[in-house]
Amino acid sequence: MSVRKSATSSARRVATLAAATARPTTERDRERRRIAIMCLPFFALATVAGFVPLATLVRLSLAEDAVWIEGWSLEAWRTLATTAEYRWVAWNTLWFVGLATLVSVALGVAVSHVLEKYDLPLERAVVAAVSFPIALPGIIVAYLIIVLLGRQGLVTNAIAVATGQSALDLASATAITGLFLGYVYSLLPRATMVLRGTYAEVNVRAEEAARALGASRWETFYHVTLPEIRPGIVAAILTFRSGLAIFGTVLVLQSHRVITLQIHDETSVGSYDPDVAAAIGLVYVAFIVAFTFVGLRFVESDAVEI
Repeated sequence: MSVRKSATSSARRVATLAAATARPTTERDRERRRIAIMCLPFFALATVAGFVPLATLVRLSLAEDAVWIEGWSLEAWRTLATTAEYRWVAWNTLWFVGLATLVSVALGVAVSHVLEKYDLPLERAVVAAVSFPIALPGIIVAYLIIVLLGRQGLVTNAIAVATGQSALDLASATAITGLFLGYVYSLLPRATMVLRGTYAEVNVRAEEAARALGASRWETFYHVTLPEIRPGIVAAILTFRSGLAIFGTVLVLQSHRVITLQIHDETSVGSYDPDVAAAIGLVYVAFIVAFTFVGLRFVESDAVEI
């Protein structure tokens, strides 16, 4: 079947489905209509807050005059494709956020294991403390890092007193290590909350059987618990998307150039280039959508492998 015939056939099926949903004659059609009505608010919101801005970004990236959005030009896309700085920023973003995500997921596994497998005193307070950073904006996280690791930071001065070194030399809030800690602090509670849900479905009897057969705690975790929480680990890795979106922390600390900071600079006075910023934003959205679909496919697979 040719592409044209396939497209025509698909369009007919969609039209038939739409007509059956609008004027249902069977219970299945009436169910589809109820689902469509319940989804209408979402589609209205997605249209206003998602599709319309995306269409504007597409037009802006192709505008010859980016101020008045007039004319047509591929200059922004040519600039994006041929300028080495943009590829460097993309690589910086991927490795930095990827590493922060992996560390956050590893810590999330440890925290979830402790919360689910042991009876902790003040467990609710511990859970609240672990989940608290989710509610913090990135700017506040950045200031927390400065309070701890800045030149007058608590940790910085404590280490300075203990080692006799200068606090100015030890301050790392505005170094890449400070920014990395800020990212991990923001991503860790997200990964932990996802993993706790997976831990709740772990087969406890299989763990008990392994221990009864002589397996150590580590062997039980590696051979029994870890395979069962792998879908949760893959789901937690999807917090990579949240890491890509972090802006307030990197705006304040500015120790590492990532995609969100680059878009901010492209729309700022002095380097105003909104058509390039729009092109970067579209690449960002396309990557996020593709990453989400691939990640969800692994999450839904029972035979997930990492």
